[in-house]
This record gives sequence, C-alpha cells and structure tokens, in this order.
Amino acid sequence: MSVFAQSNYQKFKELSSPKRWWVILHPFKAKKALLISKDVNKVSDSIRKSNLLDGDHSGGQVDAFRHAYWMARLKEEIGTSAARSLGKAHEKENYLMYKKRKLEEGIVPDEISSEMDLFNNDVGLSLTTKGNKTPRKGLIYRVINAVLEGKMKVIKKDKNGNFLTCKGDIINAKSLKGKWKNTKCLVSSNAKKN
Repeated sequence: MSVFAQSNYQKFKELSSPKRWWVILHPFKAKKALLISKDVNKVSDSIRKSNLLDGDHSGGQVDAFRHAYWMARLKEEIGTSAARSLGKAHEKENYLMYKKRKLEEGIVPDEISSEMDLFNNDVGLSLTTKGNKTPRKGLIYRVINAVLEGKMKVIKKDKNGNFLTCKGDIINAKSLKGKWKNTKCLVSSNAKKN
C-alpha cells in the first residue's frame, strides 16, 4: 500500500460511522467534499475575524454562515442529494459526539444546535444550483446577505454570550451540561442581542 493510500485509509478510519457510510455511498464525491469542507472552514474563520457578522462561530451568525456556505458549495459540486445527506451525516456525528461528551466548536452539541444546522443547511442548498459555479466572493456575499436578512436561524443569546430561553431568561450554563434537549431558543439570524 502506498503512503498516499495509507494516509487516506487512516483519515477514513478516523471518520465517524455516519460519515464513513456517506463516503462508502459517495466514493467519487468524497474527495471533492473534503476539499470543499476544508475551504469552507478557512473562509468561515476569515468571516469570524471580520466585522461582517457577529463573530459567533458556535450558535451565532458565523455558525449559520458556515453551514449555509458549505451546503451551497457542495450543491454546486456534488448535487443536492449528496450534499444534504452529508449534512445529515454531520449532525448524526454531532449526536454521537454529544453521547461521548466531545466538543464541537468549544461546546458539547445539543438538539437545538442540530436543528439550527439542518435549517441553515437547507437555506444554503437553496442559494445555488448544481453545475452553476457562482464566483466565490459573490457566493460568500450572497450567504452573508441571507444571514443579515434573517433567512437563517441562530441560537438566542444576550450580548454577553449567555444562552437565553425564548422568553429571554438566561439559562444557567450548569443546567445545560449533559443534556441533548434543553430550553435554548432558535431565532432569526438578524435578531438583535439583548
């Protein structure tokens, strides 16, 4: 086995079982998806450091941007069905991470985060068409505008980053530990923080 093949096999073994199944079912699309995913993370990190969105990569506008941009890019390259199924595999992976108490973006994943991601994935899928490669800057701004217009969902927080219920009450951080279901609230991506 060549060094390249060993390296790819090792990467494959490190994937969660939902993503491994996705790769098995989409072997010719997997490499494109990996390259797109890496690029999306770089773009998202740049957006986070800018003042274009709220800078919140865990439940905020940057998180919404990342998911929508990821799906838009994937749809252009591998189509709607494969993109959507990869997004669902990612959320199944998050549930497994929750069960193992592993962190995603600095916090243990939960149900509301998964709902947010799936919603934003669908918005991203609506922003492009397969085979129609939108110039990168144009697509980035299309997604940013969708976030700023409130077309996506974020988790309700106050200006200090505390999670809030739908009524606006601060959720005690300790009460969230170890819970898949909780009282966090999804709001429009252009909602003002209190």
